[in-house]
Amino acid sequence: MRQAEIQRNTLETEIKAKLVLDGKGNADLATGIGFFDHMLNSMVRFAHFDLELEVKGDLVVDAHHTIEDCGIVLGQALKEALGSKSGIERVADCLLPMDEALVQVAVDISNRGYLSWQVDCPDGTVGGFPVEMAEEFFRALAINAGITLHVLMLSGKNRHHILEAAFKASGRALGLAVRQSDRLEGVLSTKGTL
Repeated sequence: MRQAEIQRNTLETEIKAKLVLDGKGNADLATGIGFFDHMLNSMVRFAHFDLELEVKGDLVVDAHHTIEDCGIVLGQALKEALGSKSGIERVADCLLPMDEALVQVAVDISNRGYLSWQVDCPDGTVGGFPVEMAEEFFRALAINAGITLHVLMLSGKNRHHILEAAFKASGRALGLAVRQSDRLEGVLSTKGTL
């Protein structure tokens, strides 16, 4: 099984994570931010990953450190769980509607961490989750996982719908990109390495 366990302790957060790539979409989450748990649960379910995540963050300050550090840890776990990346599909995309919201995500497990975030979500919070923190989470995830991630909002008005579509589409694209193919030998690269 492709999996990883990561523990990260700082003066701002303490995080324990276990990520299983070949899972069933199960999540056991305790970030202290209900909406964030909902988003991570949606992402994991659409990726068919399993995730256990226990977080103690300085929420008395705000949600920033908790959310960003979760992105760091999940990125590290994804990179470790992928190992050599041999035989994975590597590239995938998803166009996901959620009511009036429509979000497109493309991912390349390239060993080059990069985020393009083109999401014009109305400012504010959803259930204690600051809207601008979605970009920070995905940037930390992409950089630490070594993936190129493009998130593009095509339409939407409702903050909840836009963010949930982004998390679900990211999960779906990641789940497809990490799939192993019996047609591939080594890594999918003309260089022979990622």
